[in-house]
Amino acid sequence: MKFELTILGSGSSVPTSNRNSAAQVLNVLERQFLIDCAEATQHQLRRFHVPYNKINHIFISHLHGDHFFGLMGFLSTLSLQGRRGEMHIYADGRLQEFLQCQMKILHSRFLFPVVFHALGRREETIYEDKVVSVTSFPLKHHYEAPVCGFLFREKERERTILKDMASAWQVPLSFMQYLKQGADYITPEGEIVSNARLTVDPPPSRSYAYMTDTLFRERFAAYVQGVDLLYHEATYSKADGLLAKETYHSTAEQAAILAKLAGAKKLLLGHFSARYTDPSCLLPEAQAIFPDTFICADGDRYEVPAVKRETYFNG
Repeated sequence: MKFELTILGSGSSVPTSNRNSAAQVLNVLERQFLIDCAEATQHQLRRFHVPYNKINHIFISHLHGDHFFGLMGFLSTLSLQGRRGEMHIYADGRLQEFLQCQMKILHSRFLFPVVFHALGRREETIYEDKVVSVTSFPLKHHYEAPVCGFLFREKERERTILKDMASAWQVPLSFMQYLKQGADYITPEGEIVSNARLTVDPPPSRSYAYMTDTLFRERFAAYVQGVDLLYHEATYSKADGLLAKETYHSTAEQAAILAKLAGAKKLLLGHFSARYTDPSCLLPEAQAIFPDTFICADGDRYEVPAVKRETYFNG
């Protein structure tokens, strides 16, 4: 029952020798979701042993190069390897034009269908299946590059049947699905056996939010209320707050304020400016406001366990 985030790139627009630009993969019950796709993302997928052939959905926050320049290469590699299944891309509608222009110049095409889903400038559900939903929401970056955040939320699971109790009450197999959905059982003699005696609550649903390249706005906390794991850009330190404002970015302190306002469980800082050789200097600024804060590094994995309301670093 895995719900795990792998950091593929924790840097910002200028990659460094140990930090690639923005990209990460969220594994929700073996569904692999790629979030942003900077240059060299396909190399990072291999390096950190992510099963990239299982990626069917790609979410691009906005059209700045450090968030999507690796997309063309990744799609081309999948085509060369004989992929046939659909790839769904959720992004600013102009990305479709960009890729089509590249393919026209190259006189080439992908061997699999690429389905584009244009993101709007409002909060909306953009993907949903039986186990997870994905919501996009508008943030505030440069006017020419509308940016979206993403909230991944696991759907509530069915109740867990206590097999010994169900057997003791001789509940027929045909009724088991109703038990999972919360129904009481009525015996052939008419006795009502409450569902609480036959089942237990399912593990709480888990959630992850991705917020990058944005000015700090208190109102954005409403999009991610109660999230288990929040990734928020921390491009600059508090001392460089003016630069953050001028470039439409956030500081580590502002990320922590938003996490606190949202009632998040854990906060991950990333998208660090290359000016910080060691971005761990940003950590105290955030932890002073939101203690459960971590600094991201390429290759880190963070898991939200299925039972305990606790997020931990997996190594």
